[in-house]
Amino acid sequence: MSQSRAIEDHAELSVENVGGIDTTEIALSPGVTSLTGRNATNRTSLLQALMATLGSERVSLKGDADHGEVTLTLGEDTYTRTLERRNGTVVFDGDPYLEDTEAAELFGFLLESNEARQAVARDDDLREVIMRPVDTAAIQAEIEQLEAEKRNLDDELDRLDSLDSRLPELETEKTRLEDRIEDKRTELDDKEAEIEDADQTVDDTKEQQNAFEDALDELQEVRSDLEDVRYRIDTERESIQALEDERNELEATMADLPETPAGDLDELETEIDRLRDHKQSVESTINQLQRILQFNEDLLDGDNPELQAALQTRGGADTGGDADALTDQLVEDTTVCWTCGSEVERDAIDDTLDSLRELRREHSSKRNELDTELDELTDRRDDLRGDRDRRERVDRKLDEIDREIDEREATLDDLTDERATLEDTIDEREAAVEELEGQEQSELLDHHKEANQLEFELGRLESDLDDVREEIAGVEDDLDERDQLSERREELQTELADLRTRIEQLESEAVEEFNDHMETILGVLDYANIERIWIERTEQTVREGRRKVERGVFDLHVIRSTDEGTTYEDSIGHLSESEREVTGLVFALAGYLVHDLHESLPFIVIDSLEALDSDRIAALVEYFGEYAAYLVVALLPEDAAALSDEYQRVTDI
Repeated sequence: MSQSRAIEDHAELSVENVGGIDTTEIALSPGVTSLTGRNATNRTSLLQALMATLGSERVSLKGDADHGEVTLTLGEDTYTRTLERRNGTVVFDGDPYLEDTEAAELFGFLLESNEARQAVARDDDLREVIMRPVDTAAIQAEIEQLEAEKRNLDDELDRLDSLDSRLPELETEKTRLEDRIEDKRTELDDKEAEIEDADQTVDDTKEQQNAFEDALDELQEVRSDLEDVRYRIDTERESIQALEDERNELEATMADLPETPAGDLDELETEIDRLRDHKQSVESTINQLQRILQFNEDLLDGDNPELQAALQTRGGADTGGDADALTDQLVEDTTVCWTCGSEVERDAIDDTLDSLRELRREHSSKRNELDTELDELTDRRDDLRGDRDRRERVDRKLDEIDREIDEREATLDDLTDERATLEDTIDEREAAVEELEGQEQSELLDHHKEANQLEFELGRLESDLDDVREEIAGVEDDLDERDQLSERREELQTELADLRTRIEQLESEAVEEFNDHMETILGVLDYANIERIWIERTEQTVREGRRKVERGVFDLHVIRSTDEGTTYEDSIGHLSESEREVTGLVFALAGYLVHDLHESLPFIVIDSLEALDSDRIAALVEYFGEYAAYLVVALLPEDAAALSDEYQRVTDI
């Protein structure tokens, strides 16, 4: 759904079999449109049809129809919804204007039963209503994900900082090794010169000389092998020690982890399933109550004249075919009961509906309690699963370490045996060399031994130098990435700050919008003894699942004044019906603006303003008309007469 649309000159709405409407087509001009008429003229049905094209399912299919259809045309775009009665249930299909209607249902579709309008009168949690379209759980999950990424970046940057100080040490070590290699090469050159001088004094035959040199080469080869084996032995011992240290740490970790009996998890899963089934049953009851209330409210509002006429006939009323008589009867103090057909007091039906509304509120409260209990149990289950999974991971790691230690100890045993074998071989090789050397070759043998040792040491130094150079290159590559990592860390800090304050900002914006508009509206509507109606946002510690968190709370204040000019704070329950209606509508407008619905939903629909006098209705309509491209409102003729003549009026539906 695009967040911005060009508003065309008019909108076309086509309706078939919705509420009390058979068929109708209406053109809506931008600005204010008044659906003007008495009760039972299908004004609310038309509003519901418009809501259906926008995405709502709070719409009733005509009682004698199995198929209904509504179409909204805005410029070149067309949005269609169909309603089908299947197995006693109305199924919706089509392509509505909005994909997600939660915010619109609360703050754009302002019929009498609208929850934002009713929240003030019922003294509901206003903060919960205004924040309901915000996926706070998703925001918290994103915060946790970004915090984890930031921790990893902090660790990496700390490592790079330590590498930064390590680089001079490595450069010093490289220089030291290069100097030692140079010295060792000079020493080896000198030794080779001594060997050459000593060779000139040896009178052995060529064959003896070759045998002697071969014996020396073999001796040096075995010594090199022995040195390699000793180095590998040291390495294996260090690895075994490191593994044993890690095993000790893991065993300590395992000792700290709680046991997670499988039965506990099974019991939690069973209880969670039971609570979910219970919640589903409660939600089903709430939906049924909502349908019952909607059906009865539609009938009371006169949105199904055919059924009204039939019921009056059953009740013995005079139905001489006079439409005016039917309308007059619908607004009297009595009406026809649509369950038994008898004439009953309107107040009795209203009392029954109030009882049903109270039952719906009780079930809604029960659903909230079940949500809280489910959150707590789900958190507990997740904690147990986490403990179990951590124990399993530690167990697997311990097994891997034990296997690796066994393998390395076996390798160490083999290397130890190999070292003993090589030491014996060296003894044999030295004996062979001594047999081949003559008295004059004794000095030459010593020179060769020293030269072999120098070559071995030189090779080791060169290998160490290669390692240092490789480490330096790796450090420099890592340090090259530090600037990028630092930039990403700053981005994360900004994102986290935005996410952490997003909820608070929305709450603050909602309070500011409500207070500003309420102050203006009270000035426009001129309620005599109301000085101010305002929301105060405070912080309160509340439980969310198993956690205690700080959460914003909305406190609604009513400030009145006496004839003597003294001000005092009154309770919400003392507001008049007119004052409650205005406060509820302004609260809905604050939600409409703070959730940017003016960018994604060009319509606001309103009905049931009879609690206000005509002049105040006209002022309220004019005020709301500033914030929506299309404001469609259902009014009685005497109330519509107070509106500006420039507004569109629809009198025939």
